[in-house]
Amino acid sequence: MVGPCAKREAFHYLQENYDSSKSLICRTIGLFRSTLDRVSAKDDSQTENKLRELAERYPTRGMDYYYGKIRMQGLKWNRKRVRRVYNNMGLKLRRKYRKRISRPYTEGLAQPLFPNVTWSMDFMSDGLEDGRKVRILNVIDDYNRECLAIEIGISICSQRLTRVLDWVIELKGRPERIRTDNGPEFTSTHYLDWCEASCIKPIYIEPGKPKQNAFIERFNRTFREDVLDAYIFESISQLQVKADMWREVDYNLGHPHKSLGRMSPIGFANSRRKVIDAYETVKVKMNDSKESTLTVSTASMGRKLCELSME
Repeated sequence: MVGPCAKREAFHYLQENYDSSKSLICRTIGLFRSTLDRVSAKDDSQTENKLRELAERYPTRGMDYYYGKIRMQGLKWNRKRVRRVYNNMGLKLRRKYRKRISRPYTEGLAQPLFPNVTWSMDFMSDGLEDGRKVRILNVIDDYNRECLAIEIGISICSQRLTRVLDWVIELKGRPERIRTDNGPEFTSTHYLDWCEASCIKPIYIEPGKPKQNAFIERFNRTFREDVLDAYIFESISQLQVKADMWREVDYNLGHPHKSLGRMSPIGFANSRRKVIDAYETVKVKMNDSKESTLTVSTASMGRKLCELSME
């Protein structure tokens, strides 16, 4: 209780709930008897109405802007009066939040039945011996966790990103979907146009939920433990050579995965070669059939070939 208004409210509350004299209550709360029944001659109704109107029209502005608008309209209220009414009304400048694009994630995380169904991509950061920061782009196939590419550079823009993907597609084939986070390289117009031209569906996880892209996140940990944290690199070329050697030999051929039955990515793919060949045969026959113009989906062929996958 600082101001007289708050003390008057406390006086009326104590008078209604306790059987005490006015003088005792005034001494208790520190209120002068002369100010008890005083009625303020100030009428701030017009100021309140104007501030309320400005707050509804300009909700992201503050008191300084409202006062400037009031003075521009020819009203002679001084700054201290506007500030007092502004504070009494409890008006506060609304906090500005960064606008985010809403991309609901409904795909879920599941291992595809066949290769080139879903790829995952993500960026990593590290430093060279001289202190320069580098960025690392990792691309894997969710089917067998095979690492398709590791691209390293000081900066990797969306144009360079799509060039890497074109190179991988030329070697491995085109995926149906690519799962990424909401980084600027993955949400750029160039990347989205490239996906549309390549007939690839981009999948975005929810912001702040890297577990929705767990396959690539687990790969990032393995790459950091085996390469980035194990060696000191003097140049980008040295890091690139070591990363490519590790990708081709140590990881794709020699890294056992619990989820793949303790097999390496290449070993798992070779063990299911019979299923993949049958899948490709059925796909070609169904697409070339004159009786149906519809392309067989991956899920439907997966159900037809599920018995082969158990052999």
